[in-house]
Amino acid sequence: RGKVGSSVTLRIARPGEGIFEIELTRAQIEIPSVRYSVKEEGNLRVGYISLNEFSSHAAEQMQRAISNLNQQKVNAYVLDLRGNPGGLLFSSIEIARMWMQEGEIVSTIDRIGGKQAYSANRTALTQLPLAILVDGNSASASEILTGALKDNKRATVIGSRTFGKAAVQSVHSLSDGSGLTVTVSRYYLPSGEDISLKGIVPDIRQELTLEQRQQLSSQPGWRGTSKDPQYGKAIAVLKSTTASEPGNLSQPINSGRVW
Repeated sequence: RGKVGSSVTLRIARPGEGIFEIELTRAQIEIPSVRYSVKEEGNLRVGYISLNEFSSHAAEQMQRAISNLNQQKVNAYVLDLRGNPGGLLFSSIEIARMWMQEGEIVSTIDRIGGKQAYSANRTALTQLPLAILVDGNSASASEILTGALKDNKRATVIGSRTFGKAAVQSVHSLSDGSGLTVTVSRYYLPSGEDISLKGIVPDIRQELTLEQRQQLSSQPGWRGTSKDPQYGKAIAVLKSTTASEPGNLSQPINSGRVW
C-alpha cells in the first residue's frame, strides 16, 4: 500500500533462481468490466459483449464497446450477463439507456413509500437485434437491465432463471475500516413485478447440465463459442429474427455519451 506514483521494491524467491529484487510503481488499477469481440456466425456478424459487474466504470466501457462494434458493422448483439452479481444501480440505468430508445427501465420504492422511476431518454446507441444470456448467478443490477430490456421487448432473454435480488443497498464506511450495508429501497421491473426470491424467467429456457457448467467453468475460453449451448441458442434466435424481420438490420443510431 502507498501513494499512486510511488515505488516499492519486492524481494522474490523462486526455485532454481534464488532471491532477486524488482521495483514496481504503485498505480490505480482499473479492472475491465466489459469484454467484447466480433463473431462471424454464418451470414450473421455478431457483436458479443460480456459484462462482469456494474462497476463505476462499466457504463463508460459499455459505451466504448457498443461504439466500436457499431463501427465494425455488426448486425446483431449478444449481451452476456451470466455470473454477473450486480453492482451500482445507476450503472445499470445508464447501460439500459444505451440499448433502449424509450420506455421505463426501473422504479424504486423506499421504506416510507417514496417512489422514483427511471426511463430511457432517447439516447440509445443501437436498435439492432439483441439477445441476453443469464443464469442463476445473474443478480441485482443484472436483473434490472434484463428486466427492462425484456419487459420493453427490446431483447430476447435466454438461459436459466436469474437470482432474484430486488434490494437497493447503500454502503457506509465505519471508522475501523469496515463497512455497513443498509437496504434503502426495493426495485420493481417496468411491469411492476417484484422479483425478490423469484428471479426473472427467460423468454427461452436453456438449462445447462452439470457437465456443461463444469466444462464452461474449467474452459472459460469456450464461453461465447459453438461449445457454449446458451450462446448457440442465442445465435439461432438472432438468425431467425434477422431472417424474418429484415428491417432489424438497420444502421445503428448515431448518438453520443449518455451520462
